[in-house]
Amino acid sequence: MKAVYVAVMAAAGIVMAGQAQADEALAKAKNCMSCHAIDKKLVGPAYKDVAAKYKGDKAAPAMLAAKVKAGGKGVWGQIPMPPNNVTEAEAKKLVAWVLSQK
Repeated sequence: MKAVYVAVMAAAGIVMAGQAQADEALAKAKNCMSCHAIDKKLVGPAYKDVAAKYKGDKAAPAMLAAKVKAGGKGVWGQIPMPPNNVTEAEAKKLVAWVLSQK
């Protein structure tokens, strides 16, 4: 039984790692990484800082997905984030990935 548990956990880890890589690839494909980085501020905030700011905020995913699509300004400084050419599903996926950063 212990071997089955270990195998299941290992498989889950591989799937989760693959998903995280796919989500990072989406961020790169949509040019998010031109202004953002995971662990340091570029033009926009670091994704780890965004995740920390909105940790536990149940309204954050929907609000941030809307900002990814429509753009926004004023929360992280004076430089606005432009609207992005992403679908609703892509915006939600990107936000879930950003909020998972630690």
